[in-house]
Amino acid sequence: MRIFKIIPIIALLIVATSVKVNGQCKAFAKKECLPELENYTHDGNYHAAVLVEGEEAELYKTFYSDMEYRVAIVGDEKLPVIEFRILDTNKNVLYSNKDKDFAKTWDFKLQASQQLKLVIKVSSFNQPGDTPSSGCVAIMFGFKLKK
Repeated sequence: MRIFKIIPIIALLIVATSVKVNGQCKAFAKKECLPELENYTHDGNYHAAVLVEGEEAELYKTFYSDMEYRVAIVGDEKLPVIEFRILDTNKNVLYSNKDKDFAKTWDFKLQASQQLKLVIKVSSFNQPGDTPSSGCVAIMFGFKLKK
């Protein structure tokens, strides 16, 4: 009977911890990533998650033709460099920041509206046996209105 009292308490603690972590990552996104958009208008969405060294995440987003966009990706300072690639629906790599010294932003304009896939990977620099670092990674999108 005692186990039935402990399980809901453990579940509640897990949920409360994940809500706190997500809140911290959203605050991180606002503080660290939003300024990277500079003169682009933020789309209003805060994409952020806790990632561990070597971990990869994917995000799909639709972009519209004839608009200028900026994607900004910033990781917690205790993480190694963040690599990101942007692929089209045919899996063609449109951009990789690995080729640009792991730049945090990419500005682009598409000729046709399309859904793109962002693949974000936290590099790994720990030695075998070391505990991998973890931290928030934020992704934000900005656009410029047509003139």
